[in-house]
Amino acid sequence: MSTSGEHRTAKDWDKVRMDFTTSIMVDIGLRSLAQNLDGADWPLAGEDETPAKYIDLDFEELRAFPGLKDHPERIDQLVDILGETLAFDNPFGEMVAQSAVAFAEDNPLLKTLTRLEIPTDFPIEMSALAADVKEFCQMEKITTLTEFANFAQNMPSQVVVGGDFRALLNALANVNEQALAALLPFRVGSKGLHLPEALGQLVDSLSPAERLALLKQYGVRLTEEGEKQAAGVDRERLAQLERRLQQGVARVLELFPDEIRGLPMAIKEHGSLGRYLIVLGNLEKETLVARFLEPMLRKSEPAPIPLPAGKGGWWAALTQWFRR
Repeated sequence: MSTSGEHRTAKDWDKVRMDFTTSIMVDIGLRSLAQNLDGADWPLAGEDETPAKYIDLDFEELRAFPGLKDHPERIDQLVDILGETLAFDNPFGEMVAQSAVAFAEDNPLLKTLTRLEIPTDFPIEMSALAADVKEFCQMEKITTLTEFANFAQNMPSQVVVGGDFRALLNALANVNEQALAALLPFRVGSKGLHLPEALGQLVDSLSPAERLALLKQYGVRLTEEGEKQAAGVDRERLAQLERRLQQGVARVLELFPDEIRGLPMAIKEHGSLGRYLIVLGNLEKETLVARFLEPMLRKSEPAPIPLPAGKGGWWAALTQWFRR
């Protein structure tokens, strides 16, 4: 706390604001934070009165900011609230690290992952979580499902999370397979994570127009309406899209080496590539995933698998593709 006649400095402000950029409390109201600390009420009202409103300002900008200008005591209070909240956010220090193993053993989210044979080291970046949730996880250094489960279990009860973060948390807590399949390459009624679903999630990340443009690029005849949508994706965007997908496919293949090795046998057992991929339940998705897998099959088969001829309409092209 600042003493009488002394006020917080630029150094004090820079320290707490930089530390607070990755705090899960960044969007919590300053009045609520002050109340949790049993301190004086934050004097400014409004839903936007959160740490996020201020932490991007340097000290001079802060001193000139409406509501704080000519009120150095409010700046002092803001620095104290952020600093003490950070201490509260991680109060146990070394004790937390020492008890991490015991804590993990009692984590019901990790138990769900083990029960469903979902690899706990599966990368968050390869999930179907929304971009803002992935960004949040990156800021909090949550890179795997293990780290997600431990973070969620250790999260202060007063912190409210929403969106896909809460969806995954609830899916693991309640063993909701349908919800898990929407966020991870998980197959309802099965165990573990699967290659077709992982590649299918790459397709799910595309817009409808992007999907159609890729299908046209790969020789599938589209409907008149499909042609119109695909035309909205120009060559440059399509090239960028293909490069991005190549990177995504390469990353997926790294994560499923056993399924890649067993791919020819799996296709033989199912009778065709189409039947192997029918689990995806969507013709567009199955066609594009088949295209992703084509290089793998070329390595193991003496003759390459041809693309659809594009004759007789979209359904005919797909039928021809999946019979091969």
